Amino acid sequence: MMTSNRTAPDILQIEVALLLEALHLRYGYDFREYARETVLRRVEQCRADLGLQTVTELTGRVLREPTAFYKLVGYFSVNVTALFRDPGFYASLRERVIPMLRTWPHVKVWDAGCATGEELYSLAIILAESRLYERSRIYATDLSASALETARTGVYPLEIVLRGGRNYRESGGPHSLSDYYLAGNDAAAMDGRLRKNVTFARHNLAMDRSFGEMQLVVCRNVLIYFNRDLQDQALEMFWESLDNGGFLCLGDNESLSFTAVSDRFDTVDERARIYKKRAVR
Repeated sequence: MMTSNRTAPDILQIEVALLLEALHLRYGYDFREYARETVLRRVEQCRADLGLQTVTELTGRVLREPTAFYKLVGYFSVNVTALFRDPGFYASLRERVIPMLRTWPHVKVWDAGCATGEELYSLAIILAESRLYERSRIYATDLSASALETARTGVYPLEIVLRGGRNYRESGGPHSLSDYYLAGNDAAAMDGRLRKNVTFARHNLAMDRSFGEMQLVVCRNVLIYFNRDLQDQALEMFWESLDNGGFLCLGDNESLSFTAVSDRFDTVDERARIYKKRAVR
């Protein structure tokens, strides 16, 4: 009689692999190249929150109930963000990137993986303070519809915005962050004028096509959740999206070193993870 040597973790791996295939076949969303440990953790969290016993049960729910699918997608969306998070990055952006953006008649910015929008508003404020906002268009994209709705609304807990005020000052902000929001009832609403030139759209970095003719692409602390193949795929997309001389900004735990596009960019600020696309001849 044959016996199985499979252990519980092996079964879980199989269940998750089948779930990812089901997502791809049913909805066209491809998470198969996401970092596997991250996938396991987020799938298990969704399963537990839905009160299900197995990932197989979750697969059945997702296949038959679009609401369950969108709930699961929310777990794959990276929403760890803050206003002017990593002030050193924004200080470098002001000093090294903004002067170059002024040389373009129009500025197009892609905030890829904008999550709930704090990064988007930080970028919009810097553009406004640099007198570039009126000739700029920002494309704010994310996988999660609920995160995009929060970004579109621009209302955050007051304590989060107050912490952002400290970051803003450390980034070299010349005013007070309170100039850009209206506070009340333990919440703060960002100035609607910061959304005037923003286009919000759902976008899946694992599957969807690139945007074109961007002068600045910002994708910070998203690629760390991808495996190497998917990282290279996303970086290729960003390279294709940028004008010659355009800028790519990554998160503090990300880098172009040893990637498929490392020889197509010059380093502007390695500490801040800011890179410039070399001219294509």
